[in-house]
Amino acid sequence: MDEKDWVILQTIFQERNISKAAEKLYISQPALTYRLQQLEREFGTMIVARGKRGVEFTAQGEYIAQYARNMILQLRNTKEFVQNMDKEIRGVLRIGVSGIFARYELPAILKEFINHYPNVEVNVKTGWSAEINHLLHKEEVHVGIVRGNYIWQEEKYLFREEPMLIVSQKQIKNIKELPSLPRVNYETDQTQKTLIDNWWQETFDHPPTVTMEVDRIDTCKEMVLMGLGYAILPSICLKKEDDVHKIILTKKNKEPLKRNTWLLYRERSLSLSAVHAFVDFLKEYDNMK
Repeated sequence: MDEKDWVILQTIFQERNISKAAEKLYISQPALTYRLQQLEREFGTMIVARGKRGVEFTAQGEYIAQYARNMILQLRNTKEFVQNMDKEIRGVLRIGVSGIFARYELPAILKEFINHYPNVEVNVKTGWSAEINHLLHKEEVHVGIVRGNYIWQEEKYLFREEPMLIVSQKQIKNIKELPSLPRVNYETDQTQKTLIDNWWQETFDHPPTVTMEVDRIDTCKEMVLMGLGYAILPSICLKKEDDVHKIILTKKNKEPLKRNTWLLYRERSLSLSAVHAFVDFLKEYDNMK
């Protein structure tokens, strides 16, 4: 059993489907099935049980798949450590990033970072902040950039605070009008949803009049730009040229309601020159502009 077999088992374990795993691995389904059968002969046990809905790992298969994951992680860590043994800043930097931050902020940041450190290979995974937090806990990424407050016992840095805004094409003179005005909602992570919902419940006795539910924040903003309703948006998604009216959400104590963006990482990851360089770079990024 070698590295290729570890990857095969992990891919099947993640996909729970031989056809999808073969497609992801760029090999034929018969070739993948044959190699899986060889592994079952090697271990003398059934690794997966096949059914109409895909495959299920046996108890022995679960144990072998966990072994494969551990070996992949150990090999990757070893390679990264060896790459880091010289003084040059190089190697692989694995970043997990909140989708909205990746959409509006990350490209410019990475362009500037790679200009400074051209020998660093950057690997990016995006998703909901909760998913990025999970990837960080599983050590699948070196650094996580998440929006909202998550439990993290190791190193963290508050990269940015931004106000939450009521955004509309026509001016809203008094926020007391909001419950009767059409609102456009969009899918977001649970921490932002909770932030907005708590503010609404503290401010109004009536629920909002939601007339549109869309799956993307970009779509929501376009609906607002067309005058189809107002939305409650983080300022990260607005550009200077967007012709909209904005009202900053405030708490009862008149303080602005803010959305936090955090940089999360492990102290031991700083032993990798690429990670150390990125963390330092991000901490100084706003001062560079």
